[in-house]
Amino acid sequence: TYNVLEAMRLNQISKIVFASSSTVYGEAGTKAVAEDYGPLLPISLYGASKLACEGLISAFCHLFDMQAWIFRFANVVGARASHGVIFDFINKLKQNPEELEILGDGTQEKPYLYVGDCIDGILFGLEHSQEQVNVLNLGSDSSTNVTAIASMVVEAVGLSGVKFSYTGGERGWKGDVPQVRFDITKMKNLGWKPRYNSDGAVRQAI
Repeated sequence: TYNVLEAMRLNQISKIVFASSSTVYGEAGTKAVAEDYGPLLPISLYGASKLACEGLISAFCHLFDMQAWIFRFANVVGARASHGVIFDFINKLKQNPEELEILGDGTQEKPYLYVGDCIDGILFGLEHSQEQVNVLNLGSDSSTNVTAIASMVVEAVGLSGVKFSYTGGERGWKGDVPQVRFDITKMKNLGWKPRYNSDGAVRQAI
């Protein structure tokens, strides 16, 4: 990101759009986090790197008269995904249609955003938000948990009687934020909201 920003400065490019993440918020529990939530204390290197990039972008904007749009994405799902919980569940069921391993205890709950809504939200934010540094949550104000997603996948692929086995613990892996809730009031006030809630986004993606 620094290299991109420096290249922008040298070549007099003034606008940047950055794909950030809900992981910058760290562990806020079930509190719906708005863009001004703080302190921002990410618990993964991924979240830390996204937050560091946000800081660099803000500094370059203020020092070199640039403009930025920073979108903090919820979990984006949809066609051509090459990783993520839906992708993993489908592959696991192909290998064993009788039992599905679920990381953690299945209660991990987060907002999900359909990729089509994500693209629409980016374009809408670019057009309607004109601060020097625009920080925008892009997601749904609903959420769904991992066990519910597993049930939706099983139903969609036409299986029944699948046993769910849990690896245990409140988080799926080290650095996983088990509970995420989004406040998307800022985008709503601009006139945007996703077509699909979290359950709808997951079903569309499957």
